[in-house]
Amino acid sequence: MGVSMTVRENLEQWERQYLSPYASFSVASRGRLRPEAQCDVRPVFQRDRDRIIHCKAFRRLKDKTQVFLSPEGDHYRTRLTHTLEVSQNARTIAKALRLNEELVEAISLGHDLGHTPFGHAGERALNRVCPLGFEHSQQSVRTVDRLEKDGQGLNLTYEVRDGILNHQTIGKPHTLEGKIVRLSDKIAYIHHDMDDAVRAGILKESDVPKEIRDVIGSTPGDRLDHFIHDIVTSSREKNDILMSEPTHHAMMRMREFMFENVYENPQAKSEEAKAERLMETLYLHFMKHIDDLPEEFLNLLSEGERKEQVVCDYVGAMTDRFAIATYNEIYIPKSWSI
Repeated sequence: MGVSMTVRENLEQWERQYLSPYASFSVASRGRLRPEAQCDVRPVFQRDRDRIIHCKAFRRLKDKTQVFLSPEGDHYRTRLTHTLEVSQNARTIAKALRLNEELVEAISLGHDLGHTPFGHAGERALNRVCPLGFEHSQQSVRTVDRLEKDGQGLNLTYEVRDGILNHQTIGKPHTLEGKIVRLSDKIAYIHHDMDDAVRAGILKESDVPKEIRDVIGSTPGDRLDHFIHDIVTSSREKNDILMSEPTHHAMMRMREFMFENVYENPQAKSEEAKAERLMETLYLHFMKHIDDLPEEFLNLLSEGERKEQVVCDYVGAMTDRFAIATYNEIYIPKSWSI
């Protein structure tokens, strides 16, 4: 047996000895879509994490909107910084509960790979205009299964793909690590979207109802700390990921507060109708001019993929900047460019 092979086996053995009996063990993974040889050094979930970090869709997250479209300031979150904050929250919880930290990191880093430009405005637009519908968690799985590596996909493990697919509120992940990411996503956006809303002058901390502040704290940092401690305390030595009832109730009330005052706030969302029209226009354009798609997307068509799906794949994968530049290239006369 080679030395490099021993590295992976030693790590797998360490998981068995140290991690909770409720953890997802690398050696017990349900496998990949296509069988492949094991890495000599890395267990399967670590390998998945690395594949996600190195893929093109992950790099594009830096130029995709989180909540605020083209904010005037350098400190507002993007889809990439949101992803990193979800990963940090999830890893902290997983480490405290002795669950598989590399699995939660892989799921966290991959959970929004299929998100559109312009945040949920772009998602709404494609869902409305495409007869197949569009849902970003499903598109994230499609991204890792089919779109990356020129149609080959990343060939990730079942556990990572399951966590990505089920990261939203309605999802039911099959691993505790997936359940951690599902909660970490919520507490991340509640934390950072409130922080950004205060920075934008849309809200003040004192606007948060007192009954919420009394339970989970009066600053974004206090709330994040409370959520993480509560999950760890409530879930320790259990085969589930839980929140105490008072904290869960306060979190859902905080989420409602954010929807009422930020996510559906005209000041924060004043430009979203324009972004939605832009996305719909690009979709309709490429449906009529399908040969304008890049070669890798035309290859999907030649392999039998539906035209509507492939156009969604292309338009949905764009960054904010590239979507705007593409729209300008198609519809704005060159002589009008500033």
